[in-house]
Amino acid sequence: MIARVGALLLIVATMTLVQRVGPPAAASTVSLPLGFAVIAAYLLGLGVERINLPRLSGYLLFGLLCGPDLLNLITSTMARDLQIVNGLALALIALVAGLELNVRAIRAQLRNVLVIGSVVMLGTVFVLTIVLWAAWPILPFGGATSGYERIVAATITAGLVASFSPTVTIAVIAETRSRGPLTQLVMAVVIMADLLLIFMFALTTQFARWTGGAAPATVGVGPQLSWDILGSLAFGGIVGAAFAAYLRLVRREITLALLAVCALLALLAPVLHLELILTALAAGLVVENVAPPEGDELRTAIERGALPVLVAFFAAAGASLRLDVLAALGGIALFLALLRLGLIWGLSEWSVRRRSGEGPLRLVWMGLISQAGVTLGLATLVAAEFPAWGSPVRTLVIALTGLHILIGPILFKAALQRAGELDRA
Repeated sequence: MIARVGALLLIVATMTLVQRVGPPAAASTVSLPLGFAVIAAYLLGLGVERINLPRLSGYLLFGLLCGPDLLNLITSTMARDLQIVNGLALALIALVAGLELNVRAIRAQLRNVLVIGSVVMLGTVFVLTIVLWAAWPILPFGGATSGYERIVAATITAGLVASFSPTVTIAVIAETRSRGPLTQLVMAVVIMADLLLIFMFALTTQFARWTGGAAPATVGVGPQLSWDILGSLAFGGIVGAAFAAYLRLVRREITLALLAVCALLALLAPVLHLELILTALAAGLVVENVAPPEGDELRTAIERGALPVLVAFFAAAGASLRLDVLAALGGIALFLALLRLGLIWGLSEWSVRRRSGEGPLRLVWMGLISQAGVTLGLATLVAAEFPAWGSPVRTLVIALTGLHILIGPILFKAALQRAGELDRA
C-alpha cells in the first residue's frame, strides 16, 4: 500500500514538473494525459478498493481532483483529448453487458424485471413531473410558463432526472466480476428502463411538435425511433454473429479481436445513426445466447482489454465534471437527487413486497442510482430543440449526473457485497 501511494505521488509530481518546466508540445499531446490518467487513476483505484469502494470511484475521483476545476493537471484541452476513448469504452461496456445477459437465466426473473423496472421508472417520472410542474415558475429555467409547453417541459425534465445508467452499472459488474440473481436483475432493469426512457422521450418530443412547442424536425420521431432501436439491434446481431464465428473457428488473439469489434461499432454507429449501446448490447447477446464460446478465453480477453479502456474512460469523466455547475444549481440538484433517491427506494421496496421478494431483491434500488451517458446525450438534444428552457435543464442534468456518478457505484458495490455476489478472487 505504501509503495502504491509513493508511486502515485511520484507520477503526480512528474506530471506537475512536465507542465511547469517542460516544453509546451509535451503537455499538449494526447499520449501524455492518456498515459498519466491510466497509470495514476489505476493506482488510486487500487487504493480506494482497500477501503471497500469500487475501483471506478477511484478513477472518477482521480479525474475530479486532477481536473481543470482543482489541481488542473488535466487541463480542459487534455480532458477533451481523453474522450477519444469514449466510443470504444461505451461499446466495450455494452458488449460485456450482452455477454452477461443469459436469456435462460433471466427468463425466471422476467416478471420481476418488468414489474420492478416499470413501477420504479414510471412512478418516479410521474411524481417528479408533478413536482416540477408545480415548482416550474420559481425554478431558474425560464420559458414554458403555461399550457401544454409547461407540461412537456416538466415531463421531459422528470424523465432526465429519473433515468438510470447502464454504463456505470455494467462497469461495476465488469470490475467486480459479480455473479448472481441481484447482478442479473439490476442489469436487466437498467437496460429495460433505458429503452423505456428513450421511447418516452421520443413520444413527448413528438407531442411537443404537435402542439407547436418545439422546432420542426426533418425526420419524424416514429421512423427515427424505429431505426434507432430496431436498426441498432439488427446491426449488432450481425456483428455479434460474425464475432461468434471468429471465436469458434479462429480462436486466436481474442483480446485484439474484441477491441477491434468494439472499435468497429464505435466508428460505424454514428455514421449509420445507430444507438451505440444498443448495437453493442445486441452483439454481446448473440454471442452469449446463440453461439456461446467454449472455455474462458473470451472472459480472459475481456479482463485484459477492458482495464485500460475503463480507467481512461472514467478518469476522463471525472475530469469533465463541472464543479461550477454543481455550485450554481447545488440546492435544486441536491433536492431533486434526494427526492429521486427516496422515490427509487420506496417504489422498489413496494414492488418487491408485491412480488413477495426477499433477500437480494430488497437491494435492487441500490443499483439504480447512477446516471451517465444516455442521460447527458438526451439533455443535449433537449437544449438544442427547446432553447428557451432546455439549456438550463441541461445544466441541471450535468449537476445531477456529477452527484450520482460518484455515489451510485459505491451503493451498488455495497449491495453486491451484501448479496454475496462479488468475485472472491
